[in-house]
Amino acid sequence: MAYLGLDLGTSGVKALLIGEDQRILGSAHAPLTVSRLHPGWSEQDPADWISATEAVLDALRAEQGAALSGLRGIGLSGHMHGATVLDAEDRPLRPCILWNDVRSHVEAAELDADPRFRALTGNIVFPGFTAPKLLWIRRHEPELFAKIRRVLLPKDHLRLWLTGEAVSEMSDASGTSWLDVGGRRWSPELLAATDLDADRMPRLVEGSEVSGRLRPDLAARWGLPPGVVVAGGAGDNAASACGVGAARPGAAFASLGTSGVLFASTAGFAPNPASAVHAFCHALPGIWHQMGVILSAADALNWFGRVMGREGADLVAALGETPRAPSGVAFLPYLSGERTPHNDAAARGAFLGLGHEAGPEALTQAVLEGVAFAFRDSLAALEQAGTRLERVTAVGGGSRSRLWLKILATALDLPVDLPADGDFGAAFGAARLGLIAAEGADPLAICAPPLIRESFDPDPALRGPYDEAYARWRRLYPALKGVA
Repeated sequence: MAYLGLDLGTSGVKALLIGEDQRILGSAHAPLTVSRLHPGWSEQDPADWISATEAVLDALRAEQGAALSGLRGIGLSGHMHGATVLDAEDRPLRPCILWNDVRSHVEAAELDADPRFRALTGNIVFPGFTAPKLLWIRRHEPELFAKIRRVLLPKDHLRLWLTGEAVSEMSDASGTSWLDVGGRRWSPELLAATDLDADRMPRLVEGSEVSGRLRPDLAARWGLPPGVVVAGGAGDNAASACGVGAARPGAAFASLGTSGVLFASTAGFAPNPASAVHAFCHALPGIWHQMGVILSAADALNWFGRVMGREGADLVAALGETPRAPSGVAFLPYLSGERTPHNDAAARGAFLGLGHEAGPEALTQAVLEGVAFAFRDSLAALEQAGTRLERVTAVGGGSRSRLWLKILATALDLPVDLPADGDFGAAFGAARLGLIAAEGADPLAICAPPLIRESFDPDPALRGPYDEAYARWRRLYPALKGVA
């Protein structure tokens, strides 16, 4: 028996095949590109998602045909918030407006000023969320808006192609600004505020439930058995939580990916929109989560590497593996704005405290510290919402740096655990959800945490210098706001 996770990421589609023992049997990846027609715009053609999914399934069929012939369940994951609008024949009316598109910042502010949105969703209406995008379409593309028959999130457009069913699930729907997150249902009031209704929304299931079955023609194309179950799945971060075992209340992970996420599972719905912390449904029933989001984490190091004409990993390697006291050079990682805690799409990055003595090593150290301090901002936001963490598990590309994990542990004053070798990302979490849905398995038993290779404790000798540096760093954003 085998189970497949399909993760629709911004830069590509990943397929991950696991066995009944959850060991990875094979994987494949197909790239995607982003169109940026104007500053602040970010779009993708939904047809490209399907082509990329066909490519990864073709690749898996060529390499793992025997294993695929025993496929029983598929789970879906994807980047959240994207507005995929379809006509009466379920054809896309325009490219999908993605999560990192900020054109609807005016509309987001208008919806956020309506107290019903924060009261029912428990969240700020961010420019990247789905509802303000639909309001933008209504205002700027009214003829197209009149033709909209269905609104889907990106991974749910893949589901429609795979199963013929228009379905979403609670974690992804939480990021639309249309979901009553505490009640785990669409809100007619909030939909009406953007001239929509529940008839244009997909049916909702839990992420571990059956959402449909694979179309017979697609099963035949890839030599799959009939009746393969497709699970509800999850938004990318909730799927990653399932992959890394952050399923029980209190479990947490820090993702040092392109963006940064501090994710904590909670037993109940605990919103605190004033701190720009996200309060969403988990992919598993009866569980919610809180999340601080940093828009540029490992991407900040990648940017600095491009500026220096070197790989970011090489710049970090030059620092060794022992953290140093902060040098006095500070870095704000707001290269594409920031969510938690500032909710400021116009915020931008900065180096401060530069002197003649500041070379590549000091600037690289400042980048690592600046991202770690942004995570500390998110930790403070979670604490304001009533969640206190005891430790976090590190995932994402940045977690390959032992130095960065030591810096993060000291900045957060929390132990940071590094999993043993394996893939614990969104595709793995989606495959786990496919297994649960297909077999009726216990979600908490399947979404168990991984073995830990190494743990990094805060450095008590650096705690004071880090506290002082963080206090200085915290004063920079309000001092610079509105200057540039």
